[in-house]
Amino acid sequence: MPADVLRIALPLPLPQLFDYRAPGAAEAVPADVGRRIRVPFGPRQLVGVVAATGPAGTDAPPLREALEWLDEQPLFQGESLATARWLARYLHVPLGEVFATALPAGLRRGDPLPATAAHGRALTAAGAGAVDTLRAGGRPRRLAELLRAGPVADDLLDDAIPGWRAAARGLEERGLVERVALDASALPAAVQPGPTPTAEQADVLAALRATEGFTPVLLEGITGSGKTEVYLQLIAEHCLARDRQALVLVPEIGLTPQMLGRFRARLGVPVHALHSGLSDGERARTWAAAWRGEARVVVGTRSAAFVPLPEAGLIVVDEEHDGSYKQQDGIRYHARDLALVRGKALQVPVLLGSATPSLETLHNARAGRYAHLRLRTRAGAARPPRVRVLDVRKRALHAGLSDELLAAVRGALDADGQVLVFRNRRGYAPVLLCHDCGWSAACPRCSTDERAMPMTVHAGGRRLQCHHCGSRRPVPMACPDCAGLALQPQGVGTERIEELLAARFADVPVLRIDSASTRRRDGLARELAKLGDGPGILVGTQMLAKGHDLPKLVLVCVAGIDEGLFSADFRASEKLAQLLVQVSGRAGRAERPGEVLLQTHHPEHPLLQVLVGGGYRAFADAELGQREAAGFPPFAHMALLRAEAKQAGAAEDFLRVAAAAFNQARDGLPHGQARTLLVSGPVPAPMPRRAGMHRAQLLLCSQARPALHAALDAVVDGLHALPEARRVRWSLDVDPVDLY
Repeated sequence: MPADVLRIALPLPLPQLFDYRAPGAAEAVPADVGRRIRVPFGPRQLVGVVAATGPAGTDAPPLREALEWLDEQPLFQGESLATARWLARYLHVPLGEVFATALPAGLRRGDPLPATAAHGRALTAAGAGAVDTLRAGGRPRRLAELLRAGPVADDLLDDAIPGWRAAARGLEERGLVERVALDASALPAAVQPGPTPTAEQADVLAALRATEGFTPVLLEGITGSGKTEVYLQLIAEHCLARDRQALVLVPEIGLTPQMLGRFRARLGVPVHALHSGLSDGERARTWAAAWRGEARVVVGTRSAAFVPLPEAGLIVVDEEHDGSYKQQDGIRYHARDLALVRGKALQVPVLLGSATPSLETLHNARAGRYAHLRLRTRAGAARPPRVRVLDVRKRALHAGLSDELLAAVRGALDADGQVLVFRNRRGYAPVLLCHDCGWSAACPRCSTDERAMPMTVHAGGRRLQCHHCGSRRPVPMACPDCAGLALQPQGVGTERIEELLAARFADVPVLRIDSASTRRRDGLARELAKLGDGPGILVGTQMLAKGHDLPKLVLVCVAGIDEGLFSADFRASEKLAQLLVQVSGRAGRAERPGEVLLQTHHPEHPLLQVLVGGGYRAFADAELGQREAAGFPPFAHMALLRAEAKQAGAAEDFLRVAAAAFNQARDGLPHGQARTLLVSGPVPAPMPRRAGMHRAQLLLCSQARPALHAALDAVVDGLHALPEARRVRWSLDVDPVDLY
């Protein structure tokens, strides 16, 4: 038996490493740490990562032999290995689950590290003679015509023809197009010079050029001030000119095509994408290219925060305030915070950009922990939009829209402009109600006796869907309680607004942009392409509030903000303020002035008064003062222990035992730390039932981060062994973004 054993982190919810002998009776050596390996685990085979090597215990039972190595050299080493270990400690989760989260799905399954040669599409000999036989105007014909001049890289096709891949598959099946490896000459090259920086941009760039090593920087710039232009110039100068890598994080998949096209046109190097809208193979190739140092610029969403950066030069987090950077299942990491940790380990600047910084980031900047740079004016001739609050009390509403708002829409369209009608609720209507007896359609899997969870009406009133568990059913023909026929949709969603506007403004295109209409690959780009440059209307949810550049947009109408003005979530006002400022910033981004209409039944609400009168800065000042007085983040640190079970009461039983353990751990802390730690609960979750599971939670809060983590260190590992833990599913969320 070898003197040393492999200690392997497996993707299991268990806080331990598993010992195996090396494959083929080889010696286990420290150089094996970070390599993937396939091992037997009970009747299964699992893929793990070697976390350590060490001597076998003298009284240890015989160990099983690992099956095979999957890598010749470690995939995790240096900074990436240290970051994975730090994240496991900070989030109090098993190291094996961190490794699994950091890897693309194909590599998690044990696939080999893929080749990373650039690929594109080319016409075959048969295809060259068949171009003119394809249907004129169709996407296959456009693709074939583009390929007539020679092979074109996939990246360039993404920019030239949205949705080209389906057409390419059809042509490949007919033998007209083939996938080919490309040399460097077919890769993107710089074709667009950048604009001359504004005076503010020049000052910001000068300050950023002077940064050395790890420097966290908040770039606070109003919408349209040119933050993306700062990113581009900094990447070109700080990374590409020094032959270093840049990582750019964006909050939404829908933002990546627009940003990728702009980056490819300006930087002259291949720009790699990494997000969940790509195939497993495409994500693995981007990850491998970054690991090999070939990918010089990577643009991606939350999961891209783990991408290897052996030659790192810069990390950018665009729209750093966005809630989508927080993972809400599995290991609950925050991509922005992970980027900061990696930047410190890699000794590179981390640039956090936003028009509406999170209060945590703003607090760190004001405390001097982050450098703070500002862009206060819009680039070019663009001017900030004029904001008006529409009081709709006692006014007639049509699908939730007032006559004054509809008249403003007509005026903007007649002036050859485009309009965005914003409603942050997808579907046709949020509730189906019987007008005769008061029955409403509730989700049977998410409702309790005390609280019904309504199902949303979709498909123009023909289908009910629960937005929490996904349950679907057709709308009943008659009321299940009274057999009456007076079933009426109540409230307004994007589908209902789209229906009204399409009828009122039949002379212009009306496009709905939400998760349902854009779920296909490149769906958002396709929908926006339908709008073109002429007058038209976009009906959208928060997807359209995030960084999209719509130069013809002159009017933004915000309907249905009243629900967000009153909430038990202490972060609700921050989220609403950010959303209103972001969506308002879509208007007037070119030469034409923009206007924003905020429609509400509560025009005197303090949040609206502060935002309209003083902007986001005034709101943040007031909100930070309230947070400090209440002892909420960023002036305190939280961890939320959630539990759910099929049996009512099982989740509370588990959390009661956990609460007793945390109280005992608190008593063992130094007096100064013990005083700051508060254990609250267990209590039912704000949504007490979901998908048939009863839910409860326990909140830990402390003004001192060391006290919170000392208690977590003392208790969390032991929770796995509790008898009560076998009857529940539980999770720990350190630094929760929401308490639901």
